[in-house]
Amino acid sequence: MSKQAGLPVLGQDATVCCAPMVRKPLGEEAAVGMSRMFKALSDPIRLRLLSLIASHEGGEACVCDLIGPFDVSQPTISHHLKVLREAGLVGSERRGTWVYYWVLPEALAQLSALLQPPAVSATVSAKESA
Repeated sequence: MSKQAGLPVLGQDATVCCAPMVRKPLGEEAAVGMSRMFKALSDPIRLRLLSLIASHEGGEACVCDLIGPFDVSQPTISHHLKVLREAGLVGSERRGTWVYYWVLPEALAQLSALLQPPAVSATVSAKESA
């Protein structure tokens, strides 16, 4: 069974949940959701797990491939993966005895959009050069 069957195609909607903080103050609901993602990424193991999953060939990784690079137990890795999943950063699917994980691109797009710096105008650039 494919994880893609029946799921909506992501990235087709041009709107992102949050305007960059430099353009518009973040609302309470958006702040709660975004802080959950940032909190999940504040742990070095979870940040590395996200990177391992995102860079894994095919865009998804079996939990069996994620245990080796860390000096922690398998239950600890499973806990960190659960935190990433609950924060909305990764998706997962059980296939037989293994669970496979993939990064949710819309979550990364939200984080990126929130932190996007304003475009530097030609006037500001000219002033800095002078």
